Amino acid sequence: MPCTVPFAPRISCIYLPPSSRNLHVTDAFEGGAARTAKDTAGAPATRTTTFAVGIRRHVRSESREDARLRSDAQASHEVFAPARPYTAVLIVPTGVGAAIGGYAGDALPVARAMGGLVDRLVTHPNVLNGAMMYWPMDNAWYVEGHALDRFAAGECGLRAVHQNRIGIVIDRAVEHELKVRHLQVADAAQATLGLDVAGYMVTEQYLGVALEKTETGASTGTLSNPDTLLKAADILVNSYGCEAIAVVARFPDEDLEELENYRDGVGVDALAGVEAVISHYIVSNLGVPCAHAPALPPLPLEVGLSPRSAAEELGYTFLPCVLAGLSRAPQLVPRNVETRSNRSRLLKGMRPGQGFSKRELLNFKSGSHSSSGPEEDESAAPWRVPQSASEIWASDVDAVIVPETACGSPAVLCLGKRESEGNRPLLITVKENTTVMDVRAADLDLESLQVSNYMEALGAIAAHKSGVAPASLLRDSSRRTKELHYPPE
Repeated sequence: MPCTVPFAPRISCIYLPPSSRNLHVTDAFEGGAARTAKDTAGAPATRTTTFAVGIRRHVRSESREDARLRSDAQASHEVFAPARPYTAVLIVPTGVGAAIGGYAGDALPVARAMGGLVDRLVTHPNVLNGAMMYWPMDNAWYVEGHALDRFAAGECGLRAVHQNRIGIVIDRAVEHELKVRHLQVADAAQATLGLDVAGYMVTEQYLGVALEKTETGASTGTLSNPDTLLKAADILVNSYGCEAIAVVARFPDEDLEELENYRDGVGVDALAGVEAVISHYIVSNLGVPCAHAPALPPLPLEVGLSPRSAAEELGYTFLPCVLAGLSRAPQLVPRNVETRSNRSRLLKGMRPGQGFSKRELLNFKSGSHSSSGPEEDESAAPWRVPQSASEIWASDVDAVIVPETACGSPAVLCLGKRESEGNRPLLITVKENTTVMDVRAADLDLESLQVSNYMEALGAIAAHKSGVAPASLLRDSSRRTKELHYPPE
């Protein structure tokens, strides 16, 4: 068999015929010098590779048998190459007290690890935003929560972009000094990161942000003047050509007890729920990417600050990660036919960022729907949608990863029930990532793979991507093939 000897840094390998023995190699690295391999007996080498500065010449001789073997190996690789990219959706609902992802970008390590494993990672700002800290990931798709739900319901696809033109809406309630701090972030984003920021608009009225909590303990809230927000964003989109909107709203000072809990790395983020309300309102009305950065005065120094909350206290604003994420956020691509699937009904009445509570789902089941999730009907969207390599549709999703007790979002319900479009994704629920919600996959009759933590989830994805059933890696995986009956039991 022929052997290969790697040469670094300018040549990948040198080929030696089976007859060559006791190879002697002389190296000269610069100028017009040559590397020559000679047999110690004085016979010329079968192959010589000459280097000049900036030029690599690769002269290769091989027998017919070697060429046939190489051709067979290439053909084998092509046969077993994946038919399409592997796409995963990582969801950590906002404002639900998630043990991982409920604070200042503390789910970002999970996203980074998962992004290194899959080909395309679809996730949302709550996972990727870390205030002053963020991490550029070429294969991460930064999708606002409402847009993610519409995508999962099959109402739209996601189209990759090179760069978005960003407009900033600033709440009139933001004080002058705090406003200047945010504008300095926008200036720096253009000068240091090269982002395209068209400019900013101040709303005509105060947004009137109010913080609230749900019966489950999740955070939510309201705006007293939502129309003034929409008007400013609409002008930026339709008059100035902005393709993404960042919102900076003045938030009321938090309850001291809740604030201390959050800084200690426990409890629920009191701001997160209404942040989802704000971005939801923009996306649902204008159909462009949107993310929010709350405006708050700096907090006094806390020596014992939790590492999970620390990213939000490194500077004066939360805007840097928002601008970085929006600059490459995918655009929504509507279907070329109207979608009239029952899935669309799930998007109505759902609390932004969190999905349904168990009581709400029980009410949903007791209504006109008789099932625990979306069903297909004859008027649903077609199986296949014209696609390009730069687009992702719900039928492309291979895996969905979500906290075990937070399966009530429309995205999970829709993707978990997606069977008729030829690709039902693997639903992975993570036990360690606890939340204040109490909606599990079993409550919704969704088939899922339960794992203890995100390290196990990564292993399950690696197996699934390789075409290996994750259950076959477990000790008790030697199951006998069972007989199936019709109708299914």
